[in-house]
Amino acid sequence: MATFGNLSDRLAETFKNLRTKGKLSAADVDGTVREIRRALLDADVALEVVKDFTGKVRERALGDEVSKALNPAQQVVQIVNEELIQILGGQQRRLEFAKKPPTIIMLAGLQGAGKTTLAGKLAKWLAKDGHTPILVAADLQRPNAVTQLEVVAAQAGVAVYAPEPGNGVGNPVKVARDGVKFAQQKLHDVVIVDTAGRLGVDAEMMKQAADIRKAIDPDEVLFVIDAMIGQDAVATARAFQDGVDFTGVVLSKLDGDARGGAALSVASITGRPIMFASTGEGLDDFEPFHPDRMASRILDLGDILTLIEQAQGAFDEEEARKIAEKFSTDSFTLDDFLGQMQQLRNMGSIKKMMGMLPGAGAMKQQLENFDEREIVRTEAIIQSMTKAERVTPKLLNGSRRLRIARGSGSSVTEVNQLVQRFEQAAKMMKTVAKGGMPNIPGMGPIPGGMGGKRPQVQQKKKGSKSGNPAKRAAENAAIASGEKVGGAVAGGGSGFGLGGGAKTGADGPSAEEMAALQKMLGR
Repeated sequence: MATFGNLSDRLAETFKNLRTKGKLSAADVDGTVREIRRALLDADVALEVVKDFTGKVRERALGDEVSKALNPAQQVVQIVNEELIQILGGQQRRLEFAKKPPTIIMLAGLQGAGKTTLAGKLAKWLAKDGHTPILVAADLQRPNAVTQLEVVAAQAGVAVYAPEPGNGVGNPVKVARDGVKFAQQKLHDVVIVDTAGRLGVDAEMMKQAADIRKAIDPDEVLFVIDAMIGQDAVATARAFQDGVDFTGVVLSKLDGDARGGAALSVASITGRPIMFASTGEGLDDFEPFHPDRMASRILDLGDILTLIEQAQGAFDEEEARKIAEKFSTDSFTLDDFLGQMQQLRNMGSIKKMMGMLPGAGAMKQQLENFDEREIVRTEAIIQSMTKAERVTPKLLNGSRRLRIARGSGSSVTEVNQLVQRFEQAAKMMKTVAKGGMPNIPGMGPIPGGMGGKRPQVQQKKKGSKSGNPAKRAAENAAIASGEKVGGAVAGGGSGFGLGGGAKTGADGPSAEEMAALQKMLGR
């Protein structure tokens, strides 16, 4: 996540130095805690939060749980992870819905924090969950705030109540109260009230927000805070808590490149949980806040659970089953390939998804250089093909590829590369569908995986190892005829030319063996 990128890099570098040590001394722990303290302060985390955090980490790191651990470095990372979860709120806190609808949600915060856009994001998220939300335009101060809310509501596909034009006209308390009554009449089960903000905390804003809260008695008051606001986040949060009070926090603009650590301080200082996070400009760039998952992302441990949830929301299970059958029957086409890419794009930003993988920090440069438009170009190439060409790529001769390149605004080389990637992907997935292990281009087969087939060991050629030419010839002849040599299976002799368990003395070669020997010697 961009906002905490620098903090993640600093912490990862700190833990990297620990992994070379088999046992941690008090000096090692103090040095690690000192680096963590610097990283947090550089990230704008509030000083009192940093002191409390590093004190707990140091106390636990010097305790028995690290000294007795098989891997002390990993144990320290685990301690930091657990303490980071605590300052982020401990456990996820969900919205509490009213027993008797509608549930009233009031948004509060400074101007520019992103309240209006977030109202649309929250409404769309609730609508996906089967609710019928309505937005109430109670921000009558900011220019065109009402118009913006109407546009956002239309994009989210939800209703909006906006009886006043805004721009300083109208009574926001009356609009909020009437909006709740309107929602009850139209049977909306959630009301989201967008309120006015200011460039800074002032008495007039607090009084208006407090009056709205008193008039509508909301079930939830969400404090929307800009993750890039810096150290002022703490003072702003305290002012809103004293003036209006709120039940939860929403972090906005987490996709920004500011340090953003002050936002991590809000939950710890106010005692109110972070409930949602806004991670982009799109209405779908919105997710419930999980302290444990966010801590894992900050420590570059990945966030596989969120990635799985996004995949489940974007991919159709029945369609995935059909695609798996096509892989196994070798009937996977470029049309199917196109459909899979479009579903992948529906999941959101590829960079964000890759960033949720463990160790993504090590691929930071590659992720930055990744061009999201590559999928769009690939779609254009496939869509420039005829139906027959998508079903049977072998039809793509030189002239067809030139036509496709011109139709999609690409080069013949790009068309060739796409066909090659498709063939490799189809081949790999066919291997996987049949229970095998894929042969990754440039890497060869995955070690340890043979797809259920036992490796075929080349049989060694059986033959005599005797140093005596006559004896070697006789034993080779016996091997060819399937007989035993010297009382043992032919070819099982020792390095000295004697058969395993060969007998000497009276039990010498048989008459058949002597005859074979004479025959080999030409006698």
